Formats: sequence, C-alpha cells, structure tokens
Amino acid sequence: MIKLLRILAALALIGVVVVLLLIFLPHHLTEPQEDLAADWTPEEGQGEYAMILGDCAGCHIGADGTPFAGGQPIDSPLGPIYASNITPDPEHGIGEFSLDDFRAVMYDGVDEEGHDLYPAMPYANYRKLSERDIRGLYHYFMEEVEPSSNEVTETSLMFPFNMRFGIRMWKWVALSDPGFEPPFGDEVENAEMLNRGAYLVEGPGHCGACHTPRNLIFAQKGFTAEDSEFLTGGVIDGWTAPDLRQEGTQPQDWDQVEMARFLATGRNAHAGVSGEMELVVQYSTQYWTENDLLATAAYLDEIGHDVARESDAEDDVPSLSEEETVTLLGDADPEMALGPRLYLDNCNACHFSDGRGAANVFPQLAGNATVTAPVPRGLVQTILEGAELPSTEAYPYKLRMPGFGWRLSDEEVAELATFVRNAWGNDAGAVTAADVAGIRSAIEDSPEGHGEAAD
Repeated sequence: MIKLLRILAALALIGVVVVLLLIFLPHHLTEPQEDLAADWTPEEGQGEYAMILGDCAGCHIGADGTPFAGGQPIDSPLGPIYASNITPDPEHGIGEFSLDDFRAVMYDGVDEEGHDLYPAMPYANYRKLSERDIRGLYHYFMEEVEPSSNEVTETSLMFPFNMRFGIRMWKWVALSDPGFEPPFGDEVENAEMLNRGAYLVEGPGHCGACHTPRNLIFAQKGFTAEDSEFLTGGVIDGWTAPDLRQEGTQPQDWDQVEMARFLATGRNAHAGVSGEMELVVQYSTQYWTENDLLATAAYLDEIGHDVARESDAEDDVPSLSEEETVTLLGDADPEMALGPRLYLDNCNACHFSDGRGAANVFPQLAGNATVTAPVPRGLVQTILEGAELPSTEAYPYKLRMPGFGWRLSDEEVAELATFVRNAWGNDAGAVTAADVAGIRSAIEDSPEGHGEAAD
C-alpha cells in the first residue's frame, strides 16, 4: 500500500510540474516564413485584400455593424467563444501589438501577453500565410482601420476548458508545420494557377477549418491534398460542410466556371449558398479577383478523388428516380403519402416537380449537398426558419425563402425532409420527428434563434 501511495504521489508531482511548465514556460514562436526588408511596405490595397481573403470581417464585425469591433459569439461544442476586437484601439483592440505579436497570433494562436487563443480562430490554417500577407494585414489593421473602444465579453468556458494551458498541449498534436509548400511542379500544366488555388484554399481561405473532418480532440484530419481526408466534409454549428473532393460531390460535378460563380455570387445554375457559407460569400469570396476564384475552382477540381462517396441512407428508405418523382407529384393523388403532399403544398411552386428549381434563383434539390447531407440539420433548419441568399455585387438583390416552422409540426417537417432526401435520385437517411424536435429546440436556445421555428 505504501509503495502504491508513493507511486501516486510521484505521478501527482509530475502532473503539477507539467502544468507549471505549460503555464510558465515561454512559447516557441514561429519565425517569419520569408525574408523581407525591414522597411518593406505593402502596395496600396494589398493589406485590405489579404483581409478579404482571410474573411476577417465575417467573424469580427461588431454587433452594431462596426467593422472589426468584435463581440459576436462563435458557437462551439464547449460554449460560446467571443470574437475579439481587432481594431487598433490601444485598450480594447490590438493597437499595442507589435508586428511580432501579430504574427504570433496568426501563426501560433498566442496573444501579446502569451495567452493561448481558442482555435475558434483558424490559426491552424493561417500558419500557411506568406510573410507578405502577414505584413499586409498588420499594416491594414494598424493604419487603415478605425479604432473602436468596444469592450468584448470575455470568453468563459466550463472547467477544464477555461484552463488555457490545455490549449498548448492541444497545439502540440493539432498544428501542422508552418509555411506553404507549392504542391505542383513546373511539369504540371497550369502549375502557377493551381499553386495559387492551393494557397488560397489551405491558407487564407481556411476552407479546411469547416470542410475537413476532425478527430477526437477536434483537430483537423489533414491540411493539404496529400492528406486523404482533407476537404472530405465536416460539421460546423450542426450543419454539414460538404465533401469537396469525392466523385459525385458538387465541386466535382460542376465545371470550374460554375464553381467560381458560386463563390462569387452565392448561387449558380444548381445551388444556393446556405449556413455559415453565406457569411463567407457576403464578406469574403464575392470580393476575390476573378483569377483567384478560377484558381480556387481549378485546384478543387484537380484534387478530386476518383472514388464515389457511399450513401448514408438506411436500407428501408426507398429512393425515387427523377421520373418516378415527377410522375408521383404530377398525379397529385389525394391518397399520396404525407411527404410528397407537403412538398406540393409548400415547395413545388419554386422548386418544381422535377426538383431542379430555377437557375440562379431557386436552388435545385436533386443532388443538393444540404439536402442529402449525412447530418440533416441544414435541411431541417432551412424548412423551419427559411433561408436567404446574400446580396453580392453581381446579384445585389436578396432572395428569401420563408420558414415553415410556424405551421408545420415536427412530424410533418420530418416527413417532408425525408421525402426530398429520397426524391429525384437522392439517397439519404430518413429524418425523424425527434430529430426535428431537437433541431427546433437548438434553434430556439441559440443567440440567433428566431420565432419562425416555434411549434
């Protein structure tokens, strides 16, 4: 017994020493990834464009619309994490940050006082940013952004996640090596364009933060196309961020011009943007240059897998072909099942009996990634609350789909969702009334909850 107690005491002592080292040992910060002259300055507009590529505005906008004033909650499995004030205000913003402080935030997730930042900020992806973009960003925020004195609510997660030294341990296993390595050599046709696309997707665009699955410690399962699970689909705020690589997925079925148009406008002939991607289009990709949009589309096309994704549908859920669905809806038999009857009453006027909708106006439901997602949160939330395509320079008008949560019960939403997930050749799992009830409750409990979802 005494020997066992000694072993336990030794282990406890080792644990205390490890914790103290995590708290007090200075961070090893990442060096600049490019040698630039000390007096190097960005060209006019370069820093602002780097900000647009990184989608900084989407998360850091103030509640009153003040650019970069912060304060908006970012939902996480551990609780809300509040976006920081990144204006050059010296007290509540980053006005006292040196260039080295700023680089440490972007590369290492460490603030100017040495505190580890929660990975709601995608520094795991920003580690690939070039030094030119880092310096451009620093110049933009310090010299071109108006300071705001907005004091952001301090993030306070439950124990033990409020102990930030644990994040340091997480980083040891979750972060990849810093710097961007162009994956395509000169022997590859359009290598320069593809490498630009790779940089945008892997680095500033931080596409993998949403579209790559995560492991048990919430680390990304890959940061480059060499990792087989990179961009093969993830989950954010309960919505499925679709697979971008496997055969049969939208980016692999669309041509590159359609993909670029989707990023620029939030819509194309096949789909409309939804979920968190609405903010990405609104604040970021609509302002990308045409060359960068096409480079991104080319890169996504290049890294596609040749293996078709497996269906997530249960064996007892029948899938109807497009012809069978059109015939069923066209007959409008009063004795038809509840799901297609609800579709005729609520959806057919815009999405039509063939499920193809109208190009650039009403998204098609056949083969739609939100409709057939393994997790049906996106589809169900759209039925309950509606959806809105963002206003963009190319399409300034907003298109709003009304929500039906106020008049459809959980059972009815489940029947409708199950029908569209298995019509026109779609093949996805059934949605239950319990699924809908859980999603409805989550919407009502969220800070952005809307009354339309009320039962």
